[in-house]
Amino acid sequence: MRHNVSGRKLNRTTAHRKALYRNLVTALIKHERIETTVPKAKEARSLAEKLITFAKRGDLHARRQAARKINEPAVLQKLFDEIGPRYADRPGGYTRILRLGARRGDNAELALLELVDGSPRPKVKDSLKRKRARRVLEAEEKAEAKAALAEAAETTEETTEEAPAEEAAPETDEDEEKQQD
Repeated sequence: MRHNVSGRKLNRTTAHRKALYRNLVTALIKHERIETTVPKAKEARSLAEKLITFAKRGDLHARRQAARKINEPAVLQKLFDEIGPRYADRPGGYTRILRLGARRGDNAELALLELVDGSPRPKVKDSLKRKRARRVLEAEEKAEAKAALAEAAETTEETTEEAPAEEAAPETDEDEEKQQD
């Protein structure tokens, strides 16, 4: 029986498994979203949540504990400077797992592991109704742009036609009197 035995072995040796988790968490913090299999994402999520909690604490001991799990110093710096303060008011739940479906080669179930708040969500396919509405809006915008261009072209034509037709204005009062006589 597996009473109180936590964690997945993922068919790897202990050293290989720990290295895998370190690499996954480092990539997650660096890019703020990664695509992996569901069991790996679930395991990496727990480690990532602990590291973000360390970053919220922000003291030297927490930094050293996090440095044991993160491979790159620049990523550790990002964790403590950007990500920790971002979640300062949040009591937990810093990551989300979105299932993507089966991988084509081996039919493994894929998932998107990402940090919440501040990272864009994946694009949702538009329904037919939204797609039609978007096409109508784009057509209206194009029509408005054409109308604005035509109006601008008309104003430039008017100014070019008026300029040669105008006569030179008299400069002084004497010139005006001569023209009137």
